[in-house]
Amino acid sequence: MPSYSMVSSSPAGARWLPKLVVAPSFVLSFLFIYGLIAWNGYLSLSASRLLPNYEFVGLEQYVRLFDNERFHVALVNMGIFGTLFIGGSMALGLLLAILLDQKIRAEGLLRTIYLYPMAISFIVTGTAWKWILNPGLGLEHLVQQWGFENFSFGWLVDPEMAIYCVAIAGVWQSAGFVMALFLAGLRGIDDSIIKAAQVDGASLPLIYWRIVIPTLRPVFFSTLMVVSHLAIKSFDLVMALTAGGPGFATDLPATFMYAMAFSRGQIGLGAASATVMLATVAAIVVPYLYSELRAKR
Repeated sequence: MPSYSMVSSSPAGARWLPKLVVAPSFVLSFLFIYGLIAWNGYLSLSASRLLPNYEFVGLEQYVRLFDNERFHVALVNMGIFGTLFIGGSMALGLLLAILLDQKIRAEGLLRTIYLYPMAISFIVTGTAWKWILNPGLGLEHLVQQWGFENFSFGWLVDPEMAIYCVAIAGVWQSAGFVMALFLAGLRGIDDSIIKAAQVDGASLPLIYWRIVIPTLRPVFFSTLMVVSHLAIKSFDLVMALTAGGPGFATDLPATFMYAMAFSRGQIGLGAASATVMLATVAAIVVPYLYSELRAKR
């Protein structure tokens, strides 16, 4: 019987041994990720309610989903939150990256401070901002103690404004991460291009607007993919900050899915919501991956 060293040193052993080592984790990942995705997709086509029911009902759950008023609120909130979260994170992150790119003093300290929120989980971020924005003990209470008794900031308990509190907390956490991505892109630009533009008399803002920022297009696309993905699957931030309230005024598709599947006994409806979220993410990510692969070829 050949020894392990003989098998591993042979050409066939060197070729197959890494595959054998990786195979169990690959099979488990395939089953627990893609297998459960397929199972969820079938549940969305079934009559499942409190428990899984494999009776096929076609698109009935999707019809119920898009007729559901609460899901409509979640979609509108997703549009508001997604626009503010993605736009705010990218705009603030780019601004911070440009400021740090000026080789200012204490750059390392500032970079760490800006990146620190990303090291915190969304649960902690939501809880902290819940305290800050609470009218009874947060920002409003503090300003009133300073003597401005008429000051009011009750967005967190206002059904019309609460979703903006979620966006503020999300931008605060993600802007540092976006800054790091843009700063890496800025540091990869050849300084001779900027110096040549300065010799020609171009001002620094014009150099960034006309030369530097357009060269960051790949970074923009990569950042957009990551931040969009975070926006679509946002769950823990909302649950910690508002729990979907007041009422269901700050519901997002992820929190709607959780409420339907685990609180209301509507597994089929929750599975349909999860499938819609998956399709939305795929619609964003797949074209990007296709363009990247096509460019490499």
